[in-house]
Amino acid sequence: MTRIFFSVLLIWVTFSNLQAQQSTRKAVFIIVDGISYNTIEKIETPNLDEIARVGGYTRAYVGGEKGTYSQTPTISAVGYNSLLTGTWVNKHNVWDNRIQQPNYNYWTIFRFFQSQYPHRKTAIFSTWLDNRTKLLGENLPQTGYLQVGYSFDGFELDSIRFPRDSESEYIRTIDELVSTEAGNYIREQGPDLTWVYLQYTDDMGHKFGDSDQFHQAVKLADSQVGKVWEAVKYRQQHFGEDWQIYITTDHGRDAQSGQNHGGQTDRERGTWIVTNAKNLNRQFRDNTPGVVDIMPSIARHLDVTFPRLQGYEVDGIPLFGELSFTNFSLAYQDKKIRLHWKSVAKDDQLKVWITTTNNFETGGQDLYHLVQYVNCADETAVIDVSQMPSGFFKVVLEGKHNMANKWLVGK
Repeated sequence: MTRIFFSVLLIWVTFSNLQAQQSTRKAVFIIVDGISYNTIEKIETPNLDEIARVGGYTRAYVGGEKGTYSQTPTISAVGYNSLLTGTWVNKHNVWDNRIQQPNYNYWTIFRFFQSQYPHRKTAIFSTWLDNRTKLLGENLPQTGYLQVGYSFDGFELDSIRFPRDSESEYIRTIDELVSTEAGNYIREQGPDLTWVYLQYTDDMGHKFGDSDQFHQAVKLADSQVGKVWEAVKYRQQHFGEDWQIYITTDHGRDAQSGQNHGGQTDRERGTWIVTNAKNLNRQFRDNTPGVVDIMPSIARHLDVTFPRLQGYEVDGIPLFGELSFTNFSLAYQDKKIRLHWKSVAKDDQLKVWITTTNNFETGGQDLYHLVQYVNCADETAVIDVSQMPSGFFKVVLEGKHNMANKWLVGK
């Protein structure tokens, strides 16, 4: 009888441990610098292709909404921070690679994650030290003294170990080191949230434009992504963990030579996303998602929730799972705001919130007014704002499964 009891107990403990492991959700995102979608689609990338077969591939965009308040330079650090915060430059305030005055009131996914799960592990593997010290703002009072659990970066500052050369071979060497360490660390330690950044492709683009050198750099980046992907598969197989991986880029390239970027041409704005995520939704499948959609996707996977007023500022919506609506837009005429959206959950009832202040930008709070309930299936609503101060409105459309925000400026 005792032997039977202990056998049953052992089976129960084993099953309980397996269940606990399977419920552990983890995420890693990789930014491979400066590859437009029309380049990635014509280069052989077996590792990206394998990941896409598990989840999906989509064309995407950076640069905010062209010609509006959220238009965002197609520059590296700007794109990174749009991913990290899920917001465009009018909010996060990183306008170029100098990263002079980030607005840390718009939290990164690392800060949200650490605030809600302080004992779980984070990691960054990066060719560029500023990604951790300036964009994440590690150990700064403005970020609540955010700490990254494990960092492997700053090698571009070591000119003795990695002497500068005109062909950027030192960056290639650093990317190899960074990707190898990322793969090894993920395999052995399984951090819960990880950022991997690789630079060499952008260097080759700037130097050679659309060329064999650039295309070879893209193939090399794919092999480096493969090191991380193999580690993720190992963790899934041996530890039963639930991993999501996102691979994307920060900007495209100019159409003339492929050497430059920063403007608002289609090719400079045109990027892509590869993920192993399941249950990809209409935002991923039917639209052209933005880089800002990755942050709330990771948050959803990791069970990170946004406090209400912070959630109202996030510009992206999740790329997997249930949605209430997509394609939210505004128009203003005759002191009325007309809202449009595409319905996903037809029976959902949506809330329309409006504020005429932007105190959030400076660390304050905005007082939102619930002005109307609307049926999601209607896909349009008209709000009379004639009694509100004119000139600026922040409008939030909130459903059961997602929300979205837009500004009206100078109305």
